[in-house]
Amino acid sequence: MRILNLYAGIGGNRKLWGDEHEITAVELDPRIAAVYKQLFPQDKVIVANAHNYLLSHFAEFDFIWSSPPCPTHSQMRKNMSVGVMGAIPLYPDMSLYEEILLLQHYYKGYWIVENVRPYYEYLIAPSFVLGRHPYWANFSVSYQEYGSDGIKAVGAADKIAKRFGFDLTGVDLPDKRKALRNAVNPEMGLHILKAVSAVYV
Repeated sequence: MRILNLYAGIGGNRKLWGDEHEITAVELDPRIAAVYKQLFPQDKVIVANAHNYLLSHFAEFDFIWSSPPCPTHSQMRKNMSVGVMGAIPLYPDMSLYEEILLLQHYYKGYWIVENVRPYYEYLIAPSFVLGRHPYWANFSVSYQEYGSDGIKAVGAADKIAKRFGFDLTGVDLPDKRKALRNAVNPEMGLHILKAVSAVYV
């Protein structure tokens, strides 16, 4: 498959996908994109705004994975950062729903959008929930538990890296823990790829 991996980060979702697919990863931060390229040298890595790239290139791919920024939707930011620590409220980033609607109505391939459980009622109901994350998609994925995923919320960078199989020794990143916390559980990423591979024609 020709796969578009948007907001790729360091490639948590992609880690266990192997090398049989043609993967294009889009990441805005050049430092994080460089780490992705180091981990997955066979992938095409583009430093760009993923939201804009999707609009211009969605028709070129068989499967699209998008993980748009989640902090402005998260219960944790509203309840802890704003409610307890005094951070300022922010508008929810509506690019999440823009992408879901674009893919629902214009894209002919398989797609999935991943985010966090929001502090508000869903504006568009997710297709399913795995672990702590809702997913919007146009294919079915069987339920699986990912109980140890909670380490991302409290664990130190080395513990998160070990749990998800990343070796970032010597990697130049200003905040490794944040990069690891933003990564999708690789086992979950593989589970979803297997589901779309089963229906891909």
